[in-house]
Amino acid sequence: MTQTSPVQTYGAFSDPIPASEEYLTLNFSPNSAPRKQRWGNYGLSADFLGDYFAAFFPGDAVPHSKINQRDTVKAAVSYIANELLENAVKYNEDSSRLPISISLHLYEQQIIFHVTNYTNQTLAAKYQQFIQEVLSADLDAYYMQQLEKTAMGNGGSSLGILTMMNDYAARFGWKFQSLEKPINTARVDVLAYLDI
Repeated sequence: MTQTSPVQTYGAFSDPIPASEEYLTLNFSPNSAPRKQRWGNYGLSADFLGDYFAAFFPGDAVPHSKINQRDTVKAAVSYIANELLENAVKYNEDSSRLPISISLHLYEQQIIFHVTNYTNQTLAAKYQQFIQEVLSADLDAYYMQQLEKTAMGNGGSSLGILTMMNDYAARFGWKFQSLEKPINTARVDVLAYLDI
């Protein structure tokens, strides 16, 4: 794999990711059964990440809530990891034979999710257009507009990211990097920041 420019970043992309004492990375090999046929495994992986990172939090109740912090973190990590993995698998260029990866980095007040996949240039351009729309729009209005489109049967696949931003206050950063080989392929790095 040879990397070339251009590199384009959007949002709150941090490169490199700040060092953390607790982190976990899962890689999904391109050499086993087709990834799209193993869809259920990604949900299991997301749940595992939720369970793993919830162990670092006390079972104390969250103020003004019947839910404790451990359960809150577990649910948020599982949901966000699942959405990020689903998007990475859905838009991955399997012919690239390059792995999809997800890493979670734990900090005192934050968890950073880092997902990498490889897609074709056409899908990368559509994704960048969506990102530019999201970053320039009023999030609440844009989210409602997408919900209405989905209810009318005209919605796209953007609700996962919008839900993470709206319901979990996740912030995002994206990096797109064109590759020389495989031809017409872009590496996509997504960072999602969840304050805890």
